[in-house]
Amino acid sequence: MVKLKHYDVILAPVITEKATQVSEANQVIFKVAQGATKTDIKAAVESLFDVKVKAVNTLVRKGKRKIFRGIRGRQSDVKKAIVTLEEGQTIDVTTGL
Repeated sequence: MVKLKHYDVILAPVITEKATQVSEANQVIFKVAQGATKTDIKAAVESLFDVKVKAVNTLVRKGKRKIFRGIRGRQSDVKKAIVTLEEGQTIDVTTGL
């Protein structure tokens, strides 16, 4: 049951150009649950990927208003976590879990 909680905290890795550049500085970016705290994220990453986490920074990207085919809508907010790993630790997000 503990693993389910960790899988609920980490939703998906962010694979963008900026996330790839940040990986050179031993950091990985994940989309996380809105209610997840920094300690929850650290525990989830350490248990799922078997690595040591140095620091966790979080941010919330506010949802945008969009118009698609004349229908107004709003994208939902997205919480991201920038996880800094200890020296020598790596996570390959392209292979999946």
